Amino acid sequence: DNTDTNYTFLDYDAAPCHNRFCPLFQRVAPPFLATTCAAAALATSALLVALIRSPQEWRWPPLVAQLATGTALFAALLPALAAGIARGWHLGTGPCRLTHLLWHWSLFAQALLVASGSCGITWARWDPRSRRLAVALWAAALLLATPAALVSGVAAGTSCVRRSVGILAPVYLLHLALCLCLLLLLPAGLLLAALAVPRIRASWATGAGLTWLFLWLWVPYAAGLAGEFLLQTGLLEPTCGSFEHFDLALGLSEGLGVLHCGIGPLVLLLAWRC
Repeated sequence: DNTDTNYTFLDYDAAPCHNRFCPLFQRVAPPFLATTCAAAALATSALLVALIRSPQEWRWPPLVAQLATGTALFAALLPALAAGIARGWHLGTGPCRLTHLLWHWSLFAQALLVASGSCGITWARWDPRSRRLAVALWAAALLLATPAALVSGVAAGTSCVRRSVGILAPVYLLHLALCLCLLLLLPAGLLLAALAVPRIRASWATGAGLTWLFLWLWVPYAAGLAGEFLLQTGLLEPTCGSFEHFDLALGLSEGLGVLHCGIGPLVLLLAWRC
């Protein structure tokens, strides 16, 4: 038992601190990502078919269609990531950064779409106003996702990692701030708005709250990024326990978020059917 020692072991591989997350991640992540991708493909396809066949039966068909597009883009990246984890990333830095750009673009676009759907009736039909809003939201999401591409990179020649720069690098601080705003503060703000504003609360009661699932599944991951920052910068005292268990918690929270591309379309489809 090393909990009483006055020393902090920052090296994951140095005794007595042993971090076993990497072997577990390399063993579990590829089949998890492949299974999630298959489930997302089936759920998204079923959702789009139902939307095309009966668009008038949906409350906000443009919003649902764009959320489905976002989850489809997100899920399409999973096979490449699964192969890179299982066999090593051999495509270079450019494709790695492009993958992270598209990953965060789809995620941020869905966050902005959910927020816009909770604050108005713009998505009731496709018209010039909704088309302009759609272009603006997707363009804004792409801009906000750019720092994610800049901080990612290839480590050890065969690993496409989400952070290849220092924890205090300005571009990473910008990326972290954007993730916290869109994936942590935005869901909290929507919840408070729903409790305080009757109009938003009414739209939530009629089905808008279902789209929030896309955001809430990512809240633990955003909180994990904040915790990682505090540990890496020493604002929270690192211990053997934190180093041995934090990566596992962060990985599990990211896995929960990844599930949104399969669970989200399925929940919307089941709600419509019921």
